[in-house]
Amino acid sequence: MKIIKDSLVGVAPRDLLINYGPTKLLVDNYHWHSPNIGLVASYTPKSRDVEDHFGVFRGVDQIESFAQAITGSGAAFLECKKHGVDPKDANDIFLYLFISIGQIYYHSYLQEGETFISIGHIKFYKFRQMVTDGRIYKVPKGIDLDEYFSDFTEERLVAYDLSPDFTLVTELFDITGRAIKIKK
Repeated sequence: MKIIKDSLVGVAPRDLLINYGPTKLLVDNYHWHSPNIGLVASYTPKSRDVEDHFGVFRGVDQIESFAQAITGSGAAFLECKKHGVDPKDANDIFLYLFISIGQIYYHSYLQEGETFISIGHIKFYKFRQMVTDGRIYKVPKGIDLDEYFSDFTEERLVAYDLSPDFTLVTELFDITGRAIKIKK
């Protein structure tokens, strides 16, 4: 699958983040994307995600999901576009690494079956390194996320301008990833 689109909307995360197995991929869908500004993606925790943890989706898994959805997906998309390659070929060139996190603030929690969005703003992208800030929100029941974000804007993303029906779960700062060239 060659990424020739202008955004990740409509791309299956498993087709972009191909190095993640089915139990480690923590992104279900991309709902909004502006390649140099940010992304909105969703995930719904499965029973395996909350097993042996009181039925709660762990905070460390929230960070991983955000990093996959925003930093990893955003950087992989830009590198594929820049080099004119599909994700499989990009994975022969680059190893995508999650290299650091800044501050994290938890306001609530997530349980199995509770869909959430990762909404992230790209603060810096240069030399295959991406730094993002963002938030995780619990999604109100019954909302169609594709429809909700169909007329979303860059200004709304940066301002985290969402309906008050979304519940703030986590604030994340300076989530950093880098694509390292594989030495052959």
